[in-house]
Amino acid sequence: MTGVKIVEVASWTFVPSGGAILADLGADVIKVEPPTGDPQRGLKNLLNRDAGGVNPFLEVPNRGKRSISLDLTSEGGYEILCQLVATADVFVTSSLPSICAKLRITVDDVRAMNPNVIYARGSGWGTTGPMAETAGFDLAAAWASCGLAAHLTPPGGEPPMQPSAFFDLQGGAMIASAISAALFARERTGEPSEVDVSLLNVGMWAMSQGIVGAVNAHATQPPPDRFNPGNPLVNWYRTADGRWLYLVLLQADRYWAELCRFLDCPDLVDDPRFNNATVRHEHRREFVEALDEVFATKTMEEWKQVLDGFSGVWAPVLRLDELHSHPQVDANGFLPHLTDNAGTPFRIVASPMQFDRTPTTPQGPAPEVGQHTEDILLELGFDWDQIGEARQRGVLG
Repeated sequence: MTGVKIVEVASWTFVPSGGAILADLGADVIKVEPPTGDPQRGLKNLLNRDAGGVNPFLEVPNRGKRSISLDLTSEGGYEILCQLVATADVFVTSSLPSICAKLRITVDDVRAMNPNVIYARGSGWGTTGPMAETAGFDLAAAWASCGLAAHLTPPGGEPPMQPSAFFDLQGGAMIASAISAALFARERTGEPSEVDVSLLNVGMWAMSQGIVGAVNAHATQPPPDRFNPGNPLVNWYRTADGRWLYLVLLQADRYWAELCRFLDCPDLVDDPRFNNATVRHEHRREFVEALDEVFATKTMEEWKQVLDGFSGVWAPVLRLDELHSHPQVDANGFLPHLTDNAGTPFRIVASPMQFDRTPTTPQGPAPEVGQHTEDILLELGFDWDQIGEARQRGVLG
């Protein structure tokens, strides 16, 4: 993406995370922020409440970008935006249609600045329909609305809380992919695209198979119940030290005898209740209870040693901190090192793609508000007197 210039008028995580992926790939992503900055800069929760720590809500969706602080409600700020867009390949926004109209950044406005620019937009609920003007973070527009929260809610229980930015980051990957496709299409046809990605659609994509099957009365998926699985060899089991592991043996009959050898329970191989997929399903509760007894005999570390060499798929349930020492993470460059603008070293998740077996490495930390304002204006042809005058008029942050 070196040589591609992207102007981003977007906040929070969803849309900016798409820009972060493109910045990782070498694009010059210019984050246009109001003088007060992206509101996500001030977001506090359990992941960044400690003073002086790295703010993942800032770094993850904004690493590698440049920031210019402009008051787009002022004529001077809007004129600078027009000059930026005139030299850009892509314009991307997360603003609602009414805000786009107010700020004069609708697709027609932006195409008047640059008729060849790709216009990319992220929304909660889609750009048409009765909820087009409704704000929507991913907890509402995706997690709560795509069927996943209901699927994870036990009978009579409470729905679980979504992990931070769970669907935002999936949506950002969709935005980056769509922009990449639009750039390719423009290269081939000369025509710029108008790109839309909504969080509701992202959530529905993640739940596609359940949604498609839901039209059949018998296909409604019940909440997860480990004693009532469709295949008890695709299930989770508890170890002696209270840890959990997943078995993911989709071809259950293929691996059943081998698993029994590794678990040292040869008597179960030909047990008439368990010796094929049909009877295992009929006796699924008994089967789960039998494997519960087996897995409860050893700790997770012991099971790792025992199952080393088993050809079927399984995995321990890992804590977030354990990923920092996972053997595959460093081997593949999944957690590269960065240093934020305060000089604090940290590790950040790489974009999930590699080219020619080379990890995709972030180009730098997230910028401070307006950190690159002067550099960007100088690139546009401003001199220092003009920059000083614009600052005095309140155009710049």
